[in-house]
Amino acid sequence: MARVLFPLPDADFDVTEVAVPWAVLTEAGIDVVFATESGVTPACDPLLLTGVVFGQLGAEAEPKHLYGKMSKSNAFAAPLRWSALDDEPFDGLWLAGGHAPGMRQYLGSEPLQASVRRFWESGRPVGAICHGTLVLARAGVLRGRRTSCLEKYMEQAAYFSTAWKVGRYYRTYEAYVEDEVRASGAEVVSGPIRLFSRGQRGDHRHAFVVEDGAYVSGRWPGDAWLVAERFLAKLGV
Repeated sequence: MARVLFPLPDADFDVTEVAVPWAVLTEAGIDVVFATESGVTPACDPLLLTGVVFGQLGAEAEPKHLYGKMSKSNAFAAPLRWSALDDEPFDGLWLAGGHAPGMRQYLGSEPLQASVRRFWESGRPVGAICHGTLVLARAGVLRGRRTSCLEKYMEQAAYFSTAWKVGRYYRTYEAYVEDEVRASGAEVVSGPIRLFSRGQRGDHRHAFVVEDGAYVSGRWPGDAWLVAERFLAKLGV
């Protein structure tokens, strides 16, 4: 059975960007292995379950349902430690995103970046979405590679429309994700403008992905179903 690694922070990851690929992969018979810094059971950004502002801007119903199922799995309840990753055989790596403060533990971890760098250099499939591309940019592996990422207009729209209520919730760092990914030497490929329409299971009209060899990437939760399916195809199972 193929095994795919999902490293996560202890808290605040994006519901859709973890639960949707988990569902796509496990439904295909793939073993998803979670890992956190200290081996604690992770938790998503709670505002994505309840809604960020007036019950809006959270995850959609199906990803929330899948998160509930995923949370009850043994793999999710008992993750590995990041320090053990280099000793484990994995066939693929998935790097999810999220923007709430707890994500900094994962996005800024130099030991995790070193493990990700070694995995990337092995040539095995890697999937990344939204802020997850920052892990690759900071690992120094995206120079000259085509990628998607959270686009600047998306991050700006989310921040400027909600700052009155939730402050800097949508600004994980001073630099915008797209600016940092471009500064790493990556070729960021922009998708069609999307702020409300999302891709769905079996309906990818509003989704966008970028593929470069064994690497596939997406911009935001609205791309999660398509990115997960393209990542599954790269696993060759």
